Amino acid sequence: MFSLLFASLGEVLHLKFLIPLALGTWAGMIGGAIPGVTITMTIILVLPFTFGLDPLQGLATMTGVYVGGLVSACLIGIPGTPSGIAMTFDGFPMTRKGQPGRALWLGTWASSIGGLLGAIFLIGATVPLAKFALQFGPWEYFSLFIFALAMVAGLTERSLLKGFLSGALGLFVTVIGTDPIMAVPRLHLGTEFLRSGFQFLPILIGIFAFTQIMTDIEKMGDGGPQMVAPTLDLSVSHLSVIWEILSRPFLLAWSTLIGIWIGVLPAIGGSAANVMAYDQAKKFSKHPEKFGTGLPEGIIAAESSNNANIAGSLVTIMAFGIPGDAVTAVMLGAMIIHGIQPGPLFIVQEPRLAYGIFAAYLLAHPVMLVLQWLGARFYLKVLRVPKSVLVPVVLVFCVVGAYALNNTIDNVYVLLLFGVIGYLFVKFEFPLAPFILGVILGDQIETNLVRAIMTDADPWLFITRPISGVMLGLSVLSVALALWQHRRTEARIAESAEPEVEF
Repeated sequence: MFSLLFASLGEVLHLKFLIPLALGTWAGMIGGAIPGVTITMTIILVLPFTFGLDPLQGLATMTGVYVGGLVSACLIGIPGTPSGIAMTFDGFPMTRKGQPGRALWLGTWASSIGGLLGAIFLIGATVPLAKFALQFGPWEYFSLFIFALAMVAGLTERSLLKGFLSGALGLFVTVIGTDPIMAVPRLHLGTEFLRSGFQFLPILIGIFAFTQIMTDIEKMGDGGPQMVAPTLDLSVSHLSVIWEILSRPFLLAWSTLIGIWIGVLPAIGGSAANVMAYDQAKKFSKHPEKFGTGLPEGIIAAESSNNANIAGSLVTIMAFGIPGDAVTAVMLGAMIIHGIQPGPLFIVQEPRLAYGIFAAYLLAHPVMLVLQWLGARFYLKVLRVPKSVLVPVVLVFCVVGAYALNNTIDNVYVLLLFGVIGYLFVKFEFPLAPFILGVILGDQIETNLVRAIMTDADPWLFITRPISGVMLGLSVLSVALALWQHRRTEARIAESAEPEVEF
């Protein structure tokens, strides 16, 4: 294993791989610096430029995009990406106290150290999990995908029903077009547009990027002031910052573990990881009342979990072929475009790519540190770009990216269609994550269900086979737990809303 890793590190250090990795990291840092753009939209914009690259070059580029981006969160108090939310809680107060350099570099170093600790889990756990997944038959895969969908739909914050409806609509989208086993057209309504079904990447671009653009356009008319990048002194003693982080080993380790665990769970994402790590740091702290006033513990917890979350997401996609979040969903689509199928056999069949991803993830962190040191002030200038200029540019890139997938205008129509659907989801407070996971897993669920029945028509095998039965049991438990949590929350809200009766 280590010989393959060192060989991959040597390969990725070649300029033809290192330059795309650095450019991807740079793009991710810029995307993370611009409020509202998000890392998901950034990786979607970068994706079309990787189509003509070697698969490892393309995956190294996207791995670089995945790592970094917290400038706006700690310096102006606006998270450029959802995974930077918790960074604002103490990062921005520290900046307002006159320590912007300390806030920025505490976050940067904590993010790098947490990410490198996560790399140990990524490299150590992927192979054993992939070997475990080799024991899976179609029954186990069907149950695993059902569990992933049930867990994500059940974790929606507002309405459990909306979460399950969102996942069901995602599954329905995969039924349109030809079925994955017999290639029989269905639900095409006699039109060529629907006969071939919908490709995943235009759906993803429409649901996330186009929806975000439409939301931003809606907000542009509010007459609010344009954000102006501040002029700040970012000088700091790096040794003292590193010591601040390493002198809190329990906080660093616990926050990293939370990030890894949340990353392994499908489609939950970095925003949940950094908020949960921040909450845990506050609960374990001897002075929780100081959180939110510029405390270094809050920054360390939020950012060490952030990049460790990436390692967990990569484990899930490489070992099981299930994307951990929207970014790895794009990476999954890119792999499929290059003829690569992630999953249990990925490391065996594509060791160069698998260990190349490990190497790219490891090298992206020192590259991020260098780029942060060289370009922090430049990223602040990016914040001066008004949304009225930024939105049309991003929209053009989205349309070009969808068209470039197959050089067909139908993909642009798909982008527009699902952009509108995504916008309606946001307006009516339907969660997007279950929908996307339903689209990703729909064909796999159907394929494995049909294969299982064709192999043995006994439906009890889904329950009597140990791994499959455990997965289905966990699915039911996940739904039951979610129902209990929602009812408890509603009861608390109802109790707090009841007026006090005076006698």
